Amino acid sequence: MRNIIMEDRKYILNVYKRNKLKIVKGKGSYLYDEKGDKYLDMYSGIAVNNLGLSNPDLLSRITEQASKYIHLSNYFVSEPTVNLAKVLVESSFASKVFFTNSGTESNEAAIKLARKFGKSYHEDKVEILTAYNSFHGRTNGSLALTGQEKYQKDFRPLLPKINHFKFNSIEELTEKVNKNTCGVFLEIIQGEGGIREVSGEFIETLVKLSKEYNFLIIIDEIQTGLGRTGDLFAYEKFELRPHIVTLAKSLGGGMPLGAMLVREDIEDILKPGDHGSTFGGNPVACAAGEYVMETVLKKDFINEVRNKSDYIFKRLKELKGKYSDIIKELRGRGLMIGIDVGDYAEDIKSKALDKKLLLNVTSGSVIRLLPALTIETKEIKEFFTKFTEILSEIEKNI
Repeated sequence: MRNIIMEDRKYILNVYKRNKLKIVKGKGSYLYDEKGDKYLDMYSGIAVNNLGLSNPDLLSRITEQASKYIHLSNYFVSEPTVNLAKVLVESSFASKVFFTNSGTESNEAAIKLARKFGKSYHEDKVEILTAYNSFHGRTNGSLALTGQEKYQKDFRPLLPKINHFKFNSIEELTEKVNKNTCGVFLEIIQGEGGIREVSGEFIETLVKLSKEYNFLIIIDEIQTGLGRTGDLFAYEKFELRPHIVTLAKSLGGGMPLGAMLVREDIEDILKPGDHGSTFGGNPVACAAGEYVMETVLKKDFINEVRNKSDYIFKRLKELKGKYSDIIKELRGRGLMIGIDVGDYAEDIKSKALDKKLLLNVTSGSVIRLLPALTIETKEIKEFFTKFTEILSEIEKNI
């Protein structure tokens, strides 16, 4: 009998910590293994499968476009690509869109735009600031943005003129911004950094400094965007109109698709030949993206996300009161939730797998909940039944 897990180790570069399961299909909020067992997926491909798995309408859009053409060079106009750009512009601050294949590529495009913007003022205006504990991707430029030494140390030297500030530190941001700053990258909620949200006071200072020093505010909504936090975009909670927003993950409904949204006052910075992508704006991926946007923008969809969030946080607060020795802190917004359980994180994740519950750990100590936005009430209750059992088992051994 073929052992696909062993073949994976033999033929694929070993840069992932693979789960031991062999998944053969997915439906809704569940993944199914080769034995037919189903697992409740509480991180939806790390915030990618926001509409669940095997959504029939999404699959219909994909196959319909694939039957026409799968790829079309960007020398040609493609209807699904234009359609998706139109809906993104009409539902956001942006005037134009550049499509990519991933989040890291979206951030690379934003780096280039920000630096060309800066150089239009003077040659040295190329410095970029971003937060410690941020995560913006793994390509060379995006890795330089990512403020985590563990990801960077083996790949230096990185892209120069990128500096970091303590997340939410108004003092450090003010100290490091200067006349040579061309852009500041920011996650509204740090995902890999432990589900930590930016403060309103920090945003106020950022906007003030942007006007004073004339730099771009670039919001990384790759994980937080498109309904995940209970708003279409996480930045909408604040008095903020960014210059650039980067998207990916859930935008393609599981297809590889990213985007850079830009404001009208900077839409002409990049000229033909300055940037491009062979596969960016792929017609099939954009057809999927059209369906994702149509669904998320439906009346009451985001309100339902908020209602689910309220219910989950209420139940989690009850568990925190009961298992205070295990649950240290609850963080997040919408269906982007962090449960800080300290040193128990990996044990909880392991016990959850035994109970056919898939949990994700970030920042070493945080159980990160990123369920499909379409998760049903009965599935949320199933999560709590299993999660409570795990907490009870751990408490008995403390």
